[in-house]
Amino acid sequence: MTTLDTLPGKHLARPLIRRPILLNYGFSGEIEDEKACSAAIRRGSKSFHLASLLLPAQTRQAARALYAFCRHSDDLIDDPRSGMPALTRLRQRLDLIYDGDPAPFACDRAFSRVVHDHAIPKPVVEALLDGFAMDLEGRRHETIDDVKAYATCVASSVGLMMASVMGVRDRAALARAADLGIAMQLTNIARDVGEDARNGRLYLPLDWLGEQSIDAEAFLREPRFSPALGAVVERLLDEAARHYRLGHAGIRSLPKPCRHAIRTAALVYEAIGTSIAANGYDSVSKRATTGLGTKIGLMIRARYEDSRWTAMAIRDLHSRADPAARDLVTVSGSLQQGHASLRPAASERKDDNTIGRVTGILLRLNAEGRMQALERRRAARDKAATLA
Repeated sequence: MTTLDTLPGKHLARPLIRRPILLNYGFSGEIEDEKACSAAIRRGSKSFHLASLLLPAQTRQAARALYAFCRHSDDLIDDPRSGMPALTRLRQRLDLIYDGDPAPFACDRAFSRVVHDHAIPKPVVEALLDGFAMDLEGRRHETIDDVKAYATCVASSVGLMMASVMGVRDRAALARAADLGIAMQLTNIARDVGEDARNGRLYLPLDWLGEQSIDAEAFLREPRFSPALGAVVERLLDEAARHYRLGHAGIRSLPKPCRHAIRTAALVYEAIGTSIAANGYDSVSKRATTGLGTKIGLMIRARYEDSRWTAMAIRDLHSRADPAARDLVTVSGSLQQGHASLRPAASERKDDNTIGRVTGILLRLNAEGRMQALERRRAARDKAATLA
């Protein structure tokens, strides 16, 4: 992990170099890049897409560019044909992004604007790639602290980038953003135990498995649910719940127009854990899901602070950063506070009507659903025509 002592100013991005349209492989500029990034979040995550609709317009565009680059990178690493060469290319592309001369990909160009405009330190993005390296190495995690170190790389890094996009500079708030990232990743791990095992991956703490007399190699050879495994998953979700509580304490430090979106994302991810529990902590033969109706209900609930944690919010806000994320929080906080040209935090719109916005979002989601269904039917007809 990069520490503050090794952080010269060169770790902030240079302005994007404007290039002739022919060198951009036919892309016409920022608007086309933004469209590509918006399409990526619609395809990649219904939960994050829903939350992004609640953000102020400028913050929403930056968040989608951030998501598009991270998702594109993750998909490259998950491709079984990729391997370490793909990670090497990603590191080279990141160098170009921070040099202001990104590779000819919409997500790279859009991300280059974001890291420059919002002073996102390069080591925070490099941490994400370090997490990908752990995946490619097939690394196992001995303890929950090791799991959280991995979660810091692949998820807290994204949380810190999002905090930068929203103009957050306070280190206590940044620490809570890291907690929320850890919580979400622990939830992902709990949900995907079976799927990961069938792909030869295991993220559960080995010492917890040992305490339940579960042989990791035997489980990977034949992934099956057992009450002992359920106890490990339940314990992991208990740890996630602690980090969600800390994460919620930081939401009140965000710019007011951004709180609804982030609280929605947190509640939707927590609901995945609730679904896992309802399945008896069996995430091998079952997959936890949250329907659109549940998400909409949580979106409405997220308009207000979570009353579960009100009594502890001030204390939790000023808790120390988790040891796994401490260096990354320090790096992010130091460069954010020291960079004078940051864009201001999202401003609250005077004409904001929350009920009206929620209604508009519901109508938009309904329209997008109809469009996607139409596209699926068209694709099915085209496929049938080729087989005729």
